Amino acid sequence: MIKEIIVVEGRDDEAAIKRAIEAETIATHGFGIKAETFKRIEKAYAEKGIIIFTDPDFAGEKIRKRLTELFPEGKHAFLSRENALKNGDIGVENATPEMIKEAIKKARPSIANKRCEFNYEDLQEYGLVGAAGAAEKRDKLGKILGIGYGNAKVLLNRLNQYGIKRKEFLDALIEVDKQKDCKQDQDEKDNSIDSKK
Repeated sequence: MIKEIIVVEGRDDEAAIKRAIEAETIATHGFGIKAETFKRIEKAYAEKGIIIFTDPDFAGEKIRKRLTELFPEGKHAFLSRENALKNGDIGVENATPEMIKEAIKKARPSIANKRCEFNYEDLQEYGLVGAAGAAEKRDKLGKILGIGYGNAKVLLNRLNQYGIKRKEFLDALIEVDKQKDCKQDQDEKDNSIDSKK
């Protein structure tokens, strides 16, 4: 059983978490969090710790930001939009149990002191901004590091905020490149087969 209490947005998210792992959950029921829910989260935060696990969409990020301001030492778990998407709906409830387990395993605390390990030039140097395929590369990197997808500004903030080390960053970029190479090899094989037909 996970020690921390997992804070999600709704009942369907709670059900998805419970299908994946043994854990206690609290649902915020959207952005208009009731006072009694805040009290439950505050008690969980003080006694066991919390993992904030909101949907990878605008509303989920607003809820995450609000909870982070109130509970700065809480951990954060992220899903990529791709892993949370089903029939046009984005949410934790759409992820498979394996995806949820992986996201919880990669949960990280936010660092209170401002840290500047990474800067915009790093993103440029590694093709994460201003290059063809940068958005896809950021998405894959965020998935590997467990910090979710974001535009360049969000990615840079998360790299610094969640204590990503330079080696971890570089190792993840190597993995992104390996995935790209594998996809290119498969595409070439598929094209070769198609041309022989």
